[in-house]
Amino acid sequence: MSTLKIKPLADRVLIEPAAAETKTSSGIIIPDTAKEKPMRGTVVATGTGTKDKPLTVKVGDVVLYGKYSGTELSHEGADYLIMREEDILAIV
Repeated sequence: MSTLKIKPLADRVLIEPAAAETKTSSGIIIPDTAKEKPMRGTVVATGTGTKDKPLTVKVGDVVLYGKYSGTELSHEGADYLIMREEDILAIV
C-alpha cells in the first residue's frame, strides 16, 4: 500500500473494495455474471478534508458504502473506488 501514488483531494477517499462472494452459505458456487458488487471495503487513502468539515474516516477503516457510490478506477492491476466521504454509510 505504501507505493500507492493516488492522493485523493479535499473530502474524497480511496477505497479498495472487498472481494465478491464466490459461494453461497449453502456451498453453491456463484458464476461471475451473477456476482453482486461488494458494498464493503477498506480505506487506503484520504484527502485532507475541507476547512468546514474534517474527515471522519482514516486509512485502514473498513467501511460500508452505497451500491452505486463512487467512481471505479484501476491502478497497477488493482481495482479501487474513489468517493466523497458523505457517500460512506458506516465504519464497521
